[in-house]
Amino acid sequence: MTDTTLDQAIPNRGLASGPRDQMSLNYRPVRHPALKNAEIIPMSLRSVHFVMPGGVDDPAAPSGGNAYDRRLCLDLPGFGWQVHRHAVPGDWPRPQAAARTELARTLAEFPDGTVVLLDGLVACGVPEIVVPEAERLRLAVLVHLPLGDETGLPPAVAAELDARERATLRAVPAVVATSDWAVRRLVSHHGLAPDRVHVAAPGADIAPLAPGTDGVSRLLCVAAVTPRKGQHRLIEALATVTDLPWSCVCVGGLTQDPAYVAQLRALIERHGLGDRLHLAGPQAGAELDASYAAADLMVLTSYAETYGMAVTEALARGIPVLATDVGGLPEAVGRAPDGGVPGILVPPEDPAALAVELRGWFGEADVRRRLKAAARSRRAALDGWAATARSLAGVLSRLPREPRRAA
Repeated sequence: MTDTTLDQAIPNRGLASGPRDQMSLNYRPVRHPALKNAEIIPMSLRSVHFVMPGGVDDPAAPSGGNAYDRRLCLDLPGFGWQVHRHAVPGDWPRPQAAARTELARTLAEFPDGTVVLLDGLVACGVPEIVVPEAERLRLAVLVHLPLGDETGLPPAVAAELDARERATLRAVPAVVATSDWAVRRLVSHHGLAPDRVHVAAPGADIAPLAPGTDGVSRLLCVAAVTPRKGQHRLIEALATVTDLPWSCVCVGGLTQDPAYVAQLRALIERHGLGDRLHLAGPQAGAELDASYAAADLMVLTSYAETYGMAVTEALARGIPVLATDVGGLPEAVGRAPDGGVPGILVPPEDPAALAVELRGWFGEADVRRRLKAAARSRRAALDGWAATARSLAGVLSRLPREPRRAA
């Protein structure tokens, strides 16, 4: 089969049981409804080597970026690409010597002309390793979050990471971002050619509608407990509306920033919210599904987001969203087909505005009905992960046949 035909192969999620599986080259015919009796029979898969952080499978530190990477490994084979995973342990994006050596060794072992997809957390902080390899490998970098946008970094560290990221991204032929906002941000901030920066927005799996608790009072925040996710602003807002009958569960890893977690626990105790606000730690599978099922309103108070997968996971269950108006979050919230907005966006750094909207949510039944109707309508229109894999496969297929010289 030609490369062009492979690009048109229809996704088949039954091809593999896990991201590490070697994909079979003997497929059953794949029928496309639009082709009626025609058959597309992929005879072989092209290979992409996906270099990602070593903690990508760590259940104690879940993240949207890790979930995105794992899902691509599952879905890319349906679009003609066999994925070879290379998880490189290290404190990315500022690794120690051993991690740097391992990354350099991994890249050096790829033959000239190999297609390599690098997670930006690994690639963008080490241009001295990645840029020379752009001379001989066909590289694409997947940016989940610009390195300098991480909240809480000392200004000098943020500036250094920003410069390193710029050097890396300018050297590779393709950059992939997770929202249209992120594409615009990378192009303008790093001076990248627009035709080299592509979007592959996260997908969402439609789930059963969440029955909620009582339709109003159970709040859910799904985010790693770190300064960038801004849970302290949520606590400050909730402390001003203690007369309302809310309860809140914060689901997310507690190990990334222990000092911030300790700050939040102290804040919860200071405001006397311990019996109403629970830091539940990381959840997955049935446990996470149960948390979503009990939720009446999703809340997210991030300082920076390139998209916001937790938002679409909530909308995939018909749960309305209250979130900060930052980065790609407005894209994730989106609009229902009839134009209805399934969430409320508030200015960042404004717990008072968040409190006002919470009072509106509790006090105005019409507001709740409108938001829930829009969330259910938006749910039906969400793109699945096949659209993400299709976009990424298209980027890989268009990589120059000859490696691009470093800019």
